Amino acid sequence: MQFHPAPNTQLPLFEAFLAQPMITPLQELPPAMREPLPEVFSELSLRGAAGNCLGLLAPILRELSQEQDARWLTLIAPPANVTQTWLRDAGLNRERILILRPRSNQTALDLTREALRLGRSHTVVSWLSPLSASARQQLTAAARDGEAQSLNVRLG
Repeated sequence: MQFHPAPNTQLPLFEAFLAQPMITPLQELPPAMREPLPEVFSELSLRGAAGNCLGLLAPILRELSQEQDARWLTLIAPPANVTQTWLRDAGLNRERILILRPRSNQTALDLTREALRLGRSHTVVSWLSPLSASARQQLTAAARDGEAQSLNVRLG
């Protein structure tokens, strides 16, 4: 019996992996494997007396008004009882808050969408009710464009 050594044709164990890059660029991954985009649209539904609802909303707005982001906290078409006095009494930083009301030729949705798209606000809080799926998609797209957050408050 004769023994003949096999020719050295076998690759070292890890050489096959080193021949190709280990990291796949994100754009080459299938959509299901890509990291999902962060949520930019939220909705809060409050029921009860207007004063009680605003009392529940005050801590959220206070926190948002104290963001370190240099942009505004913008309130679009808030209820009539959201006044400068209420903002002060609730402990909000009034120097970082912009209150906008739609003009006669625009809707609150249009104004909200524009405020989000412009990106001058870190968060745009709106009081839109009811809000259709299409309107939600429009607000989400505008928030992504402006790198902002959209919070819609439904009072019921």
